[in-house]
Amino acid sequence: MQRLLIIAVLILSGMAEAQQSNPVPGYFLQLPASVSAILIAETNTSTLHRYVVTQQGAKLDDESYMSIGQNGVNKRKAWDRRTPLGIYFINEQLDTSSLHEKYGPTAFPLDYPNAWDRRLGRSGDGIWIHGVAEDSGRRPPLDTDGCIALPNDELVAVADLLTPLVTPVIVTRDLRWADPQEVSSIRDRLRAALDEWAGSYLSGDLYRYLRLYSDEFRYRGMNRKEWTAYRLQTIGVAEIRDFSLDDVLLLADPEQDGLYLSRFRQTVAYATRTVVTIKRLYWREADDGKLRIVAEDNG
Repeated sequence: MQRLLIIAVLILSGMAEAQQSNPVPGYFLQLPASVSAILIAETNTSTLHRYVVTQQGAKLDDESYMSIGQNGVNKRKAWDRRTPLGIYFINEQLDTSSLHEKYGPTAFPLDYPNAWDRRLGRSGDGIWIHGVAEDSGRRPPLDTDGCIALPNDELVAVADLLTPLVTPVIVTRDLRWADPQEVSSIRDRLRAALDEWAGSYLSGDLYRYLRLYSDEFRYRGMNRKEWTAYRLQTIGVAEIRDFSLDDVLLLADPEQDGLYLSRFRQTVAYATRTVVTIKRLYWREADDGKLRIVAEDNG
C-alpha cells in the first residue's frame, strides 16, 4: 500500500511539474476578466491564432489563414503597404455593406499608430482586420495594403468574440513561447512597478513618480523635460481623495525585447468629482535593470 502511495505521489508530482514547464505564449503576462479573447497574427506563417481566456488562463481556440501587406511587415509610414508589428486594440466594428467588396462581410479597424508607434515616428492609418471579396478564392500571403485579411467564414466565426476597445491583437513575426515561471517573474516585476507608480501618484510624491519615467520618455511632442514641467503644474492642484487601478492588462511586446504594456482603468476621486480613464503605460527595461515608462496614452 505504501509503495502504491509513493507511486501516486510521484505521478502527481510529475504532472504538476509538466504543467509548470509547459511553454505558453510569451506575451500574456496578466489577463483581466474583461478580456475574453486575444488574437495573435503570426505573419511568417500567415496564421491568425485565436485564444480564449478562461479561469485557467489563455487557451488556443482556433487558427485561420490570413493575408497581410504586399510588402510584408514593419510598417513605418503611410502607403508603404506593410503590416505593423506590435500590440493593438480593435477600435470598432464596421458595416461594410456600402464599402468595396474586397473588405468582405465586416471589418475591425485597429488603433495603429499607437503611442509607441508615434514615439518611434511611425505614421499612416487604416489598418483593419477584414474579409475578402465573395468568390475571390484564397488570397496570396502578401496581398493587402497593410491590413489583415481573413477568409469570410473565418472572419464571421471570430466576429462575436471581438470587443471594440477591449480585444488585443498582437502582430508578430513568429509566435514566441515562454516558460510559465519566466512569465510569472516578469508579471511580478511589472506589477510592482505599476504599484509604485500608483502609490506615488496618490501620495503626491513627485520625486518617486517622475523617477519612474525614462529620460527617453516622449508624450504628444513633448520631451521628458517639457513633460515634467507640464506635470508639475497639473499634479497636486486638486486634492486626491482616492486613486485606484483595476481591469489591469499586462502584455509583452512581440517586437521589442524588454518592452511591456500595462493597460488599465484608472479612477481618481477628487472632492467634487470622480474621473475614470482607460490608460496605457509602455514600460521598458533600462540598462540598470529597472522598468521605466517610455510612452503613455489614454484609451
